[in-house]
Amino acid sequence: MRIILAVIMSVCLTGASLAADMSCSATAKDKKLAGAALNSFMTKCEKDATAKCDADAKAKNLHGAAQTSFTKKCVKDASGV
Repeated sequence: MRIILAVIMSVCLTGASLAADMSCSATAKDKKLAGAALNSFMTKCEKDATAKCDADAKAKNLHGAAQTSFTKKCVKDASGV
């Protein structure tokens, strides 16, 4: 019973932290970026998102098409495009 409760609590906490993270485009809009600053920020943010998504795919032990699909969706979600 304690194990089930611990798993449920960790899933809830993980979901809450993911909801708190803003996408790249939302963050840029919040910071009121435009022009070259916007392009630079979006490039860096998408690069960081790609690195994080690749690491997540590796942690999930995904390979081939599954890894590509997961990473593509993850980056799209993170960038907010």
